[in-house]
Amino acid sequence: MKKILFIVCAAAAVLGQSVAQAQDPAQIERGKNIFQQWCVSCHGVGPGHPGTQALDFRYQGAMPGALEERTNLTPDFVKVFVRNGISIMPFFRKTEISDAELADLSAYLARNAPKQNQP
Repeated sequence: MKKILFIVCAAAAVLGQSVAQAQDPAQIERGKNIFQQWCVSCHGVGPGHPGTQALDFRYQGAMPGALEERTNLTPDFVKVFVRNGISIMPFFRKTEISDAELADLSAYLARNAPKQNQP
């Protein structure tokens, strides 16, 4: 039951969150540095990255396994998985990745998401 609730919350974060906020280049750069420090060993582009390989297998070409190439990530979605982990991915404590660093990382990974159309 807990797993189902987690999946539902993660899906709601993806579908319900728009990335309409302006992107701050400095924040994106800080987020890239956090990604390089904590995430690239598992989620980098190319072979030899177990997180990317697992996502490639899961998505079967429907979307990229490499997080940096994704266009559907939102800040809230990234935060859920970083703080809670999934499968063999560990969760990251605030003492490892602070809330401010997580905001930067989330902005970096969500930078490719399309902006919501303005009315």
